[in-house]
Amino acid sequence: MTDILDTVPDLAPTPSQTVGPFFGYALPYAEGPEVVPGWHPDAITVRGRVLDGAGAPVPDALVEIWQADADGRVPSGVGGLRRAPHDFSGFGRCATDPAGQYWFRTVKPGASGPDAPHIAVLVFARGLLKPVRTRLYFPQDAGAHEADPLLSAVPAERRPTLVAEAVAEAVSEAGGTRTYRFDIHLQGERETVFLGI
Repeated sequence: MTDILDTVPDLAPTPSQTVGPFFGYALPYAEGPEVVPGWHPDAITVRGRVLDGAGAPVPDALVEIWQADADGRVPSGVGGLRRAPHDFSGFGRCATDPAGQYWFRTVKPGASGPDAPHIAVLVFARGLLKPVRTRLYFPQDAGAHEADPLLSAVPAERRPTLVAEAVAEAVSEAGGTRTYRFDIHLQGERETVFLGI
């Protein structure tokens, strides 16, 4: 008698599914990029592009940010979809446009523990099995970068991929930077440093 398992051909495992495609009604939402309301006195803008290995824009990526508030505290109990009108949510989500551009209105986070002020960034894009994680640091905190446990573990020549640029024409009346640019390169010579899970 033949065992039924002897007649079943060897099958290859099913491959993991890639992230996406993203449907415009499923994940992005109108207030997604607004971590604070536009009139907030400490509001800053973080903007940039998601680029592939050839430097071409990724028009269908999704960028999420998670961060502490200006005092270094992580909010609890509200969240991005239910932010109180005068409050800070700590979470934002923005789909890229056809030019690969994204933006967030937020506040510059304060230091939390031994970490320099930073924003945690996740990028979801076609071709990725899982989102990639990175951090955005601010150029004016260069002194704190040396003591940051994660940033100090990154080779010195790769650290600039984690530091946003201050946009010179976007300075407040008090002299503070109001806009930062942070381009995310998924591959290539200028690849952003991504963090393991």
